[in-house]
Amino acid sequence: MTEIQARLLRLRQRWQRGFVLASPVMAEQVLRTLMRTTDIVIAGLLSPAAIAAVGLADLYARISLQIGLGIGDGAITLSSQDTGSEATANRDEAVAQALLLGGALGLPLSVFGLVFSAEAIAIMGAEADVVRIGAAYLTIVMIAAPASILTLVGARAIQGTGDTYTAMLVNAFANVLNIVGSVALAFGLGPLPELSMVGVAVASALADVVAASLFLGVIYRPRSPFTLVVPTQLILTKQLVVISVPRIGEGCSEIVAEFPFNAILLVFGTEVNAAYHIGRRMYHQIASPLSRGYSVAANILVGQALGREDPRQAYADGVATILLAIGTIGVAGIGLYVGAEQFVRIFSTDPVTVDHAVQFTQIYAITAFLIAATVVTSGSLRGGSDTVTPFLARLTGTGVFLLGIAYVGGVRLEYGVTAVYVAIVADYVWRTCLVGTVFYRRRWIDRARTLMIERGSVTDTNADKED
Repeated sequence: MTEIQARLLRLRQRWQRGFVLASPVMAEQVLRTLMRTTDIVIAGLLSPAAIAAVGLADLYARISLQIGLGIGDGAITLSSQDTGSEATANRDEAVAQALLLGGALGLPLSVFGLVFSAEAIAIMGAEADVVRIGAAYLTIVMIAAPASILTLVGARAIQGTGDTYTAMLVNAFANVLNIVGSVALAFGLGPLPELSMVGVAVASALADVVAASLFLGVIYRPRSPFTLVVPTQLILTKQLVVISVPRIGEGCSEIVAEFPFNAILLVFGTEVNAAYHIGRRMYHQIASPLSRGYSVAANILVGQALGREDPRQAYADGVATILLAIGTIGVAGIGLYVGAEQFVRIFSTDPVTVDHAVQFTQIYAITAFLIAATVVTSGSLRGGSDTVTPFLARLTGTGVFLLGIAYVGGVRLEYGVTAVYVAIVADYVWRTCLVGTVFYRRRWIDRARTLMIERGSVTDTNADKED
């Protein structure tokens, strides 16, 4: 066997490992995004105001999502690394601390939803119908914020051990329950009342509670790989926070940027705002599940390789997963571009909304491979305990390129929606360049090892030599 053949064989093996880990996550994410897509479809059948209301309410609801993803990424990073190093005591306590922290941070969000939902929607300058629908939807969804966060943290903790199948089963069940419940409660099927968008929110909240309960049961069942422990190690608390906070900041920075971005879109009309949410939803339904699946796989592979003290394997696994994601998601992007109009008409028949939504969908289709590269490279960095770089990439991308180009070009220079399209592409070009450069330099390898030594998951061989 030649050297080239050997390298190709190793690459194929890495692709196989990556796909085996990623495919359950993809399947689960398809259902999760279908759940959110169902919300938009139901809203589209009701009115453009309902679409805008769900889109604006989702900006706030995504705060709990980002907190859950942030703490969940802290959990999956420590879980994968300590699984690789066989430091199961550290892993079990890190998971316990992540679950407690996630539940505690969800409580203020529930209070926010109960008290400030109407004001939160109104501050966006939305019309009265949008405020009314959005406030009712947001209140119910935010009440279930603690459960939503626990679901994300529990899933990531289990995935860190290399078990992405169990997490898929739990989330798939909850997502199907959500979809069926949303349709039934929105339109009053059978004996159920017709609650419109309130019914959709109720179904989402109930599904979150069910999923959180199931994950806690899976983690602490007798045959679980985890052991229920009382947290005592402050070093694990510190590392969990250090890894999680930039990840939470990354997601929240995008949410914060969405407020002025949506305000800019509303300058061009409610139909344009609704079209943006439809176009973005189409990307999330078709390509985003693949990106997220590969990102989780990269996080696991890199983290476990570093736990085994094999940095070359960690880097190679990261590169292989990134290339696999770019290739497969690029193909999905082509399909999304070609079928944009047919997909969009599922959500709306309003001609102005459809016209803009097709263009937004095609822009996201064009940038699909860039988004894939950004998301999966970020996942690889998080496997190496680097959550700061993805945070900075998103902060500068949305703050400088997305908002800057959209406002200056679209509003001040009066190029309109065209400037918004350019802003979306420029945002992801910048993010891809930044995370790619940092991943290539490989300083994250030393950072991960330093943290593992601090918590006692691996031995400091240099210190042993000095002794």
